[in-house]
Amino acid sequence: MASEFSWEVRVYYEDTDAGGIVYYANYLKFFERARTEWLRAIGVGQQKLLEEHDAMFVVKNVSADYHAPARLDDALKLTLVIEKLGRASVVFRQQAWCGTTLLNTAHVKVGCVDGALRPRALPDAVAAEMGRFVAN
Repeated sequence: MASEFSWEVRVYYEDTDAGGIVYYANYLKFFERARTEWLRAIGVGQQKLLEEHDAMFVVKNVSADYHAPARLDDALKLTLVIEKLGRASVVFRQQAWCGTTLLNTAHVKVGCVDGALRPRALPDAVAAEMGRFVAN
């Protein structure tokens, strides 16, 4: 069974619109931060990845479904699993929860590129660590 990564974040005033509801685009920021924290948790520093392997990640595609609003001061749990691990790309399923309420589901495809932004294979050690998070 795949491991699910989760990371918590609090909704701040700057994350909301005039009505105190999280602005829709801010879910993408939350999900980006969760992916970064997940990489750290599996021992992959993005700066080190670039310096040692000439590899970095870029977002290629995002689709998001909004199920319920998050509000000012809510404590959110962000989760991720990998839906597809390719040779040079990864498709994540990420979700935002407030308690037991699902707020948002996003599918994010990231590609691995070199410093010149050309596609390249994931480094073997990174791909092996990521493999633990592939959904069945």
